[in-house]
Amino acid sequence: MSLYDRLFGNAAPHKDTKNSPNWIPLTTENQLEEIKNSSKNKSVVIFKHSTSCGISNMVIKRFEKLFTEEHQSMEVYYLDLLNYRSISNEISRIFEVVHESPQVLVIKNEVSVFDASHYDILEINLSRFL
Repeated sequence: MSLYDRLFGNAAPHKDTKNSPNWIPLTTENQLEEIKNSSKNKSVVIFKHSTSCGISNMVIKRFEKLFTEEHQSMEVYYLDLLNYRSISNEISRIFEVVHESPQVLVIKNEVSVFDASHYDILEINLSRFL
């Protein structure tokens, strides 16, 4: 059983191929400071996911398939919106984005340089943020 299955159950993303993101569970507001600090040196991705939403479940599976070997160095955080909505609210406040679900943000130099929601997430060119 993977870390995600233990933390989130079957609704969480899972690493089914070698190129899937190395998901980092986002479970505390303190991690937002870590994200900001990391973003000074590289882009950091946050995926906000509603485990009860069919669209969100479909989009996260397709998002995982966007990853190639070159993207493996990216930090990719996974936020379970049903369990950590307060963190999502804090993300909206800190990075000045409107809350949506599902939603992807790319953080660079402590600010959101890209955000997309729903099917627009699948149009992201991850390589431009390396």
